[in-house]
Amino acid sequence: MNEVIGRCPVCSEKMVVTRLECPQCGTAIEGKFELCKFCYLSKEQRDFLELFIRTRGNIREMEKELGLSYPTIRNKLDNLIAALGYEVEETPKIDKKE
Repeated sequence: MNEVIGRCPVCSEKMVVTRLECPQCGTAIEGKFELCKFCYLSKEQRDFLELFIRTRGNIREMEKELGLSYPTIRNKLDNLIAALGYEVEETPKIDKKE
C-alpha cells in the first residue's frame, strides 16, 4: 500500500482524506477527515523525528548516525518543532572571541 501524503504536490497545501475503508470487511466512511500533524511533515522530517525518538533525544548519537554537526542537528530540530506548529525559542549566539 502507498503512504498517505499530507501536502499537495502542486501547491503544498494540506491534503484531506475523503474516504476511509476497512480492508477486512469493506466498510467505508466518506467525508472530510483531517490528518494528524505528523502526516503533514515531509519524509525527511519524519525520518529525523524517528531518529530523535530512537536515540531518546541524544544529540551526540544523532550526530554520529547522521554525520552532521551539532548546529545542523539543532537547526533541523528547530525546523521540525516549527513544522509541528510550536514556537521555537531563539538560542543566544555565543561569541567565540569572548
